[in-house]
Amino acid sequence: MTHGTRSGGPAAQARHTVVVGGGLAGVTTALALADAGVRVTLLEGRPRLGGLAFSFRRGDLTVDNGQHVYLRCCTAYRWFLDRIEGAALAPLQDRLDVPVLDLARPEGRRLGRLRRDALPVPLHLGRSLAAYPHLSLADRARVGRAALALQKLDLADPALDTQDFGSWLAAHGQSARAVEALWDLVGVATLNAVAGDASLALAAMVFKTGLLSDPGAADIGWARVPLGELHDRLARKALDSAGVRTELRTRVTSVSPDGDGQWTVEVPGETLRADAVVLAVPQREAHDLLPAGALDAPERLLEIGTAPILNVHVVYDRKVLGRPFFTALGSPVQWVFDRTDASGLREGQYLSVSQSAAQGEIDAPVAVLRERYLPELERLLPPARGAAVRDFFVTRERTATFAPTPGVGRLRPGARTKASGLYLAGAWTATGWPATMESAVRSGVSAADAVLGALGRPRPQALFEFEEAA
Repeated sequence: MTHGTRSGGPAAQARHTVVVGGGLAGVTTALALADAGVRVTLLEGRPRLGGLAFSFRRGDLTVDNGQHVYLRCCTAYRWFLDRIEGAALAPLQDRLDVPVLDLARPEGRRLGRLRRDALPVPLHLGRSLAAYPHLSLADRARVGRAALALQKLDLADPALDTQDFGSWLAAHGQSARAVEALWDLVGVATLNAVAGDASLALAAMVFKTGLLSDPGAADIGWARVPLGELHDRLARKALDSAGVRTELRTRVTSVSPDGDGQWTVEVPGETLRADAVVLAVPQREAHDLLPAGALDAPERLLEIGTAPILNVHVVYDRKVLGRPFFTALGSPVQWVFDRTDASGLREGQYLSVSQSAAQGEIDAPVAVLRERYLPELERLLPPARGAAVRDFFVTRERTATFAPTPGVGRLRPGARTKASGLYLAGAWTATGWPATMESAVRSGVSAADAVLGALGRPRPQALFEFEEAA
């Protein structure tokens, strides 16, 4: 069967766009286009929307595949939450407050905090840094000087992408301890790489935007419900309300131009015709679907590496953590979140341990990870020492993000291709951001903007309000 507009037919003016991929990039593209009056079909191979930020059932629990957070400066993702009417379900902290436990210090003196005051940048972090117990006085002073040097970097300078962040930090007087206790504490979680493996361009973007732009920019937000509630259920409801035709379990086998300015999209049992196609899929999948000549060097997409994230999930028979989350030093444990209420657990406590840049552990057997992480959690959380472990399991995303290595900037394509009517979206495209939910939504907006420009449609004002807020 054939759907879509046929050139010259009575529906030709309807302007039909097919969006391939139902992650955050694809859903954003579809909503933005539908809001502008374009007819949209969204195709997703999985049985759900949400891409790599999703939930699943395990017994009576609803489990997120991994812990996802966003910051107040993530204006595009915040627009997305508003658009699907989910902002209240993923609130932001009133003010940045990150508890940091250092196992190298004696019990009772392990807790430090990274907090902000209601003061202008960079004074908003001054008091917190001055009192931060995990750095020496000399290190604290050098961190301040490095932050000022970072603030002066020009993010538009392509030379930044050729350097690694670790070398830049060393050249600016940052000790190994400062990198561990501050720069990597933030950087590994946002970039999915340690400083030595990260592009200076992406690291500078994260720190300048998150910590050195606006006092509240780094306030942390996270979903208090399962991610599937936001990125699947509410997203689907918004798409349905906007008139988008959404097809799940529908894998696209080919995308090809017709020669008459239209596109043919093949899925099993159906051929769709469209005025425009947006490929909102991972870079390797996009590479395989691209028609010849769509990019000057399509092999560059295959040069964009990937980086894994491991999540360790532990259900205890009692409460062992009294705060929503913390991060750790002197331990393999990185970030730990309390997911008890969000998962629907009635008794005990469910903790999710989020391990970014997990190349060394991503394929480790569950038994090995259990032997490694349960004792670490007992060291970090004394109440866990007497608690029974009711469940222990692991989720692995081997290709969770693109690898933010030096040189990756020149490999990331923009939304437009050389093929008229074909566009790209995804956190891996040239958004200027690392592989985050923010980058995914921004890419969807860029793709929608490009489609609307080509179709001669005005941009919906509400869609681009976040750009003004940024």
